[in-house]
Amino acid sequence: MSTDDKRIREFAYQIWESEGKPEGHEDRHWEMARKLAEAEALAPSKSPKAAGSKAATKAPAGKADAKAVDSKAKPKAKPAAASTVVPPGEKGAEKKPRAARKPPAS
Repeated sequence: MSTDDKRIREFAYQIWESEGKPEGHEDRHWEMARKLAEAEALAPSKSPKAAGSKAATKAPAGKADAKAVDSKAKPKAKPAAASTVVPPGEKGAEKKPRAARKPPAS
C-alpha cells in the first residue's frame, strides 16, 4: 500500500467517524478522502519557522526585539473547535437544548 493510499484511508476513516459511523457510505467517504489527499499533496508547504524568521529579518533590530517580548508575554488564544461538516441532503446530529440556570438562593 502506498503512502497516498494510507493517507486516503486515514481521511476516509476520519470522515466516517465524524458522520457517526454510518453504514453504506464507503464509496462517498473514499471519494471525499481521495480529494482531500489530492488537495493536501498539491498545497504548498511552508514551515512556520521560515515564515517567522523572514519577518524578523526585515524589521529593524530594535522593533523586532520589542515585538518578540510582547508576543511572548501575551498567551495566544486557542483555536475554535472544528465544526463537523454535514454533506447536503443529510441531517446533522441534533443538539439538546441547554437547561436554564436557576437563580442563586437568597
